[in-house]
Amino acid sequence: MIIEIGIIAGEIWHFLDQHGEVNLTALTRGIDRPRDNILMSLGWLAREGHVVLVQENNDYRIHLRKDA
Repeated sequence: MIIEIGIIAGEIWHFLDQHGEVNLTALTRGIDRPRDNILMSLGWLAREGHVVLVQENNDYRIHLRKDA
């Protein structure tokens, strides 16, 4: 399972790199993977400091962290 989470994390990173900031709904629609796996992978990326999550009403805005 950890390998699957890592692979999906890479897919999320590439999706965000191509699309910029998106909401969680758009991300789960854009990546053809089970929602639970996307959430686990997103948590991994957030913990590693690769993405920024901002709560917006009942959804989240997500983008890659672009540190200078």
